[in-house]
Amino acid sequence: MMEPLRKIVGNAFYDRFGESPQFFVRAPGRVNLIGEHTDYNDGFVLPIAIDREIWIALRPRKDRRVLLTSMDYKELAEFTFNDLRHGSGWTEYVKGIAWILQKHEYRLNGWEGILGSNVPVGGGLSSSAALEMALSRAFYVVSDWRWDGKIMAQLAREADHQWVGIKSGIMDQLISAEGRVGHALLIDCRTLALESVPLPDTTRVVILDTATRRGLVDSIYNQRVAECKQAADFFGVQALRDVRMEQIESRPHALPEDVYRRARHVVTENARTLQAANALRRGDVVQFGKLMDASHVSLREDYQVSSGELDLMVSIARERKGCYGARMTGAGFGGCVVALVEKDEVEPFVENVSIEYYKESRLKPKVYITEAVKGASVE
Repeated sequence: MMEPLRKIVGNAFYDRFGESPQFFVRAPGRVNLIGEHTDYNDGFVLPIAIDREIWIALRPRKDRRVLLTSMDYKELAEFTFNDLRHGSGWTEYVKGIAWILQKHEYRLNGWEGILGSNVPVGGGLSSSAALEMALSRAFYVVSDWRWDGKIMAQLAREADHQWVGIKSGIMDQLISAEGRVGHALLIDCRTLALESVPLPDTTRVVILDTATRRGLVDSIYNQRVAECKQAADFFGVQALRDVRMEQIESRPHALPEDVYRRARHVVTENARTLQAANALRRGDVVQFGKLMDASHVSLREDYQVSSGELDLMVSIARERKGCYGARMTGAGFGGCVVALVEKDEVEPFVENVSIEYYKESRLKPKVYITEAVKGASVE
């Protein structure tokens, strides 16, 4: 059995510093069950926080310095709060969180630590937001201010926009901060209202990693954001969340074809997400699965962010016994598929999908049977 990540980072801290860490903090990755590319359109999303996490073992410093070593990258993030400079790589998230907290007048104390992660990087499971929330918890635990998950999520998004250069929505940071055990979280990305939606005990959420990756900053993600803004401006609204399907259908040629398709996806996806939350409340997993399937079609055809490997994995998963529905999850162009599977069929499902996907693609997938866990915490 694999050692718990907490123990691994704790041992690494002891090896590095010669004593046990004073604090542990953790933050989960996430998988979005439905509601893709709606968050930056002020829409609705339905993610869960998953049991793939980032852990930091740390202790305070007496100066205003941060030293953080990643066990994965074997690289040191090292800076002082009065000398924050742009660079590249994962360390930009560390500096970005320090920068945004200082900008909003949070008093920061220095610290040093070891970081470990079992969230797949680039797989659409939000390793970057998990990192941001774990870092926020680290700054919180050595400093003296009140933790508010919603506020920390908003600040992390601001750091993404202004320091890292990614026009992210709020979903990833918010679910990592506010996840609930055994529940999905219906998030209104405009008001940040949160509603817990129970996951049926008879099902399991399965994440299917296609073993393909995409680069978020260099991808066409920001282009999609711009296209959505163009559509919202055309309709004279703040965001596509305010557009009705009748408006889209009444003027199909008034917008460029690509922009029309982006708008159509967002409007229909918002409707699907609200319907999916209602289906889960009723325990109607069959209807929920149909909405997942429809979401993938829309992401493939209208938003055009799928890939050959994602489509293949979705197709294989849907054909297996016990699968209620499957769709790509995350920004797209690579990464993971999420499936809702009957609990008693999970093991054969995982085995059969893995074999068939490898046979068709010659890529070896990774498969995670996951559960909904709590948000970022001090342990």
